[in-house]
Amino acid sequence: MLRSCLRPLERCSGRLGCGDGLLWHMDLKPHASGEFSIAVAQANVSLEDQGQVFTSPSATYVGVYDGHGGPEASRFISNRLFSHLDRFASEQGGLSSEVVKRAFDATEEEFLYLVKRSWRSRPQMASVGSCCLVGAITDDRLYVANLGDSRAVLGRRSLGGRAVVAERLSTDHNVSMEEVRKEVAASHPDDKQIIVHTRGAWRIKGIIQVSRSIGDVYLKKPEFSSDPLFQQSVSPVPLERPVITAEPSIRGIAKRLVRAALIEAARKQGMSYDDLKHIEKGIRRRVHDDITVVIF
Repeated sequence: MLRSCLRPLERCSGRLGCGDGLLWHMDLKPHASGEFSIAVAQANVSLEDQGQVFTSPSATYVGVYDGHGGPEASRFISNRLFSHLDRFASEQGGLSSEVVKRAFDATEEEFLYLVKRSWRSRPQMASVGSCCLVGAITDDRLYVANLGDSRAVLGRRSLGGRAVVAERLSTDHNVSMEEVRKEVAASHPDDKQIIVHTRGAWRIKGIIQVSRSIGDVYLKKPEFSSDPLFQQSVSPVPLERPVITAEPSIRGIAKRLVRAALIEAARKQGMSYDDLKHIEKGIRRRVHDDITVVIF
């Protein structure tokens, strides 16, 4: 049985939080292979990001879901995906790439059913979607599955042991990248407008930048408009040691990373972080998106 280790998050205060009422964090907590830390910064009127960590004695699941068009898809994923992972892992005698793929597929199918069921009363549900990034650890093996452009990064000690080297474990599915544009165009050779450059960026149908997601049914099902564009992939990675250990220097590291991202977002807009902290949610979206970081 899985146990939720995410909530409640604490509002940031003191030296790191500096009174930002839209920044929440949880410092290091134990999981089966080490410890984890999580932090979230809100920008939208309704938080569209969802992050969760579930643990058991034999496995740890971490999920970050970057919603778009509204919070419904990311919230749905946070309520359903891990239960599918747990069920399929139990049925198959353990976690595997196939188990993770089945859990993604089952979550997508359930969301499609929800959209169809609510089509008459809430047609906007067809335009709601979410990136989906999952890391699962069991038997010293890390599985990473990704839809969209959230990123999983593995920190490794350098040969000398004095520096940490970042290794990306996930692949961005975003048409800002030339290879992704070629992939989408090759899948839709009869549609010359499948990718359009508008509002300063490449977008599918002039609407969305990510090429894979859960939801966005209007871009996948003919009855809601257009053809399928998305799929998922899984990459198992062996682990040599816990990714995070309880060194005092890294306590609150997720909070530090989110705060660093906020400082950089403010700098790009010609303001200080102190100025940013006083901008209300919704208006703050002009400066940065919702941000979620999980370190484990």
